[in-house]
Amino acid sequence: MKILVTGFDPFGGEKINPAIEAVKKLPDEIDGNQIIKLEVPTIFYQSAKVVKEAITKYRPDMVINVGQAGGRAAITPERIAINFQAGSTPDNSGKGPKEGEIEADGADGYFTQLPIKKMVTAMRKIGIPAEVSNSAGTYVCNHLFYEVQYMRAREFPNLKAGFIHIPFLPSQAKNGRRPSMNLSDMVEGLTASIKVAVAG
Repeated sequence: MKILVTGFDPFGGEKINPAIEAVKKLPDEIDGNQIIKLEVPTIFYQSAKVVKEAITKYRPDMVINVGQAGGRAAITPERIAINFQAGSTPDNSGKGPKEGEIEADGADGYFTQLPIKKMVTAMRKIGIPAEVSNSAGTYVCNHLFYEVQYMRAREFPNLKAGFIHIPFLPSQAKNGRRPSMNLSDMVEGLTASIKVAVAG
């Protein structure tokens, strides 16, 4: 099985994004399954274009997008992507999103195909704080989560996909911006999640 795992580049004035840092440190193979790692731009629509190109090229069986959720204390697999975008922070193109629907002909929401409850249980068993999230927000993270599900519904019906949010790194958690998580714990948690996801 091939699993495409993506992480966003730094945004919002940050010099680092734990998403891509954790993804880069994942093993190249987990339980005999190939892990394909991809950095994606924190830009509305462009991130989805990059992921679609990778799906077309590698034909993965599963796509897991990883993003930063500053303020969260746990690794949080997302349950649903919503067909709405908004945000006051410009993306890395320097522009904010046009508030409203992501895809005019898309569903109001798409549920993940990943076993998120089992993933959370697996992470907790090894001491990694984890919980299911019911909101991926309305910024680029939810946008990409939604777009991959939209692609799946129309072009890649056999694909399984989902999104996982991770906290700040300790180096980012300054000026009272807590909580955070060590990079090694993020990598361990993501690895455990992938093991469960491929097992079904």
